Amino acid sequence: MATTDYPSVIASWLRADTQRWQALEVAASLQLPDWCLAAGFVRNLVWDHLHNKPQPTPLNDIDVVYFNTEDVNAASDQTYQQQLYGKSPFPWSVKNQARMHTRNQDKPYLSTADAMRHWVEIETAVGVRLNNSRELEFIAPFGLAPLFALSVTLNQHCPKPAVFRQRINNKHWLATWPKLQVNNTI
Repeated sequence: MATTDYPSVIASWLRADTQRWQALEVAASLQLPDWCLAAGFVRNLVWDHLHNKPQPTPLNDIDVVYFNTEDVNAASDQTYQQQLYGKSPFPWSVKNQARMHTRNQDKPYLSTADAMRHWVEIETAVGVRLNNSRELEFIAPFGLAPLFALSVTLNQHCPKPAVFRQRINNKHWLATWPKLQVNNTI
């Protein structure tokens, strides 16, 4: 599959997934700045399809990430999360990436994509949003190809091998998607 095909392939899978499409519509209704649904939202969808799973793997949460330097108060995330729960009972998790650098002991991030460049695995650093024209836009600082490589790769910008291994074990990725190969070399 050519690299240029990845966005259209993922877009077709998202449109066919009623739950994910509804989540995109609900999240878009908040009109958060520089937002996307990220992490397992896209990653799990791709891995499920590459493993020919007849049903989507249930999402533990739906990560809504956005970037707003004007309001870095964690209480705002809770307010947005409650607004989302009011519209749909999905397991929402909302985080303003403009303050996540402090948790990660990094220098300040410049955008949602910049924050995602510091996530533990590069395959997790993929997000999607529904724009005002109802078109899908992908945020993927490492591109979409790694998702299709059936790998879990330690991010060199966030070299935390212990956290990387812990996430793989705690999330049971290798049991859920047995074709995955772990790449933890730095």
